[in-house]
Amino acid sequence: MHSLAVLLPLISLALPLVHAQGATCNVTTACPASAPCCSEFGFCGSTEAFCLGGCNPLYSNTLDSCKPNPVCQNAVHTFADNSRVLSNGSLFDNNASAYDFIVESGNIMNTGGDLAMLLTQENGGTRISSTRYLHYGTVTARMKTGRWGGIVTAFITMSNVKDEIDWEFPGNATTEGQSNYFWQGVVTKPNHGNISTGLTDTFSNYHDYTIDWQQDELNFLIDGKNVRTLKKSDTMANGVAEYPSTPARIQLSIWPAGTSSSSQGTVEWAGGLIDYNDPDYVSAGHFYALVNSVNITCADPAPLAAGTTGYVYGANSSTNTPSVALTNITTNLNGAPSLQGRAGTGLQTILALAVAVGVVGQLL
Repeated sequence: MHSLAVLLPLISLALPLVHAQGATCNVTTACPASAPCCSEFGFCGSTEAFCLGGCNPLYSNTLDSCKPNPVCQNAVHTFADNSRVLSNGSLFDNNASAYDFIVESGNIMNTGGDLAMLLTQENGGTRISSTRYLHYGTVTARMKTGRWGGIVTAFITMSNVKDEIDWEFPGNATTEGQSNYFWQGVVTKPNHGNISTGLTDTFSNYHDYTIDWQQDELNFLIDGKNVRTLKKSDTMANGVAEYPSTPARIQLSIWPAGTSSSSQGTVEWAGGLIDYNDPDYVSAGHFYALVNSVNITCADPAPLAAGTTGYVYGANSSTNTPSVALTNITTNLNGAPSLQGRAGTGLQTILALAVAVGVVGQLL
């Protein structure tokens, strides 16, 4: 799990989308009815930016305040072009049939075969998220990582209640991959991280990184070889299985861990402070990581009936035992108005608010 302060311009704090201005949401404080949706950054609102991807139903006004999460579909996503990637994620209307991924922060390019995620001194890194959710299944990302100290490349699954499964790659360690998992964002000591070594250079060579997430077991693979197994039965604590169990988006990112605002431990883990005078950066104007393909095989607990459209949280959900149900209502916002030209709206509003009040969120 990665926490960082993203360098963002301060957008107008008038915040027309935040009906309860400044209202935050957490395990003890739910959102009010006037701003019912708890965004992934812990702020309350009522528009698509708050109620779509990342909206936490457990901290929202009611369990159905958030829009349903589009269900999983088996797919192999390749990137000959970016036609299936929405470059401005704040315009997404939850129609998962229109796009496979959205850019939630930063910038992308296309090489004619790879999607390049860019990191600049100005954009604070790039994160793309799948438009559909996975409720168990196998996901393989074929990719090349960054190689610069202070920069981390990541391939993760992240649920709306912060169940998280990670592959992460610090840029100063290009012969290893680091796996991790979190249950509802809980950071344990010691943490659940593990390091797999002996890879050929992860910047120069493609590798297939796999998250095989099943109901009772989680496996991490590299190039088809199993390098780590976690059993759900081994995660019991105080009678609760602290095991990822809620629908999650697939996210890929390149992010700046080596900044002056990061903790010393994070900077050291990432390989030191980022050097924007690096010749690679000076010549190109950015650092980057490349995604060649994403292969998804769904493994829902039960076969999806015809017409099933989305995942929702069941009526008996609690923070200890969230339950997942299915719905056949549309997930599409059906003609949501364009957010272009509206200063301080969409995801950018939430990010600006997070920076303004000093929140360091799980942004990339």
